[in-house]
Amino acid sequence: MQQGKVYRNGVYIGLLSKENEDKYIFEYDVQYINSKEAKAISPNLRLQKEPFISQNLFPFFFNMLSEGTLKEIQCKTLRIDMNDDFSRLLLTTKENTIGSVTIEPIKV
Repeated sequence: MQQGKVYRNGVYIGLLSKENEDKYIFEYDVQYINSKEAKAISPNLRLQKEPFISQNLFPFFFNMLSEGTLKEIQCKTLRIDMNDDFSRLLLTTKENTIGSVTIEPIKV
């Protein structure tokens, strides 16, 4: 299983996991949900205590990935399969993302 801690503006908000090729899970942190600053990161990932489960990488997270030439450079440099979107997400979104959300890989 691969996992990443999800942050918004440096504040931990939840956990993103890939259990296998067709099971992705995103779960908001309970402390974040109960805070006054809590906001959903996407209309499709509304604030809730129950985890979101999908057969594909959630569109919100998929859209954080680079495309085209930058994708090719990242895959070559990081030695990642071009089709391994989850690994690329974990390895390229720790900082310098376009939005306020970043992801830090959990090393197991």
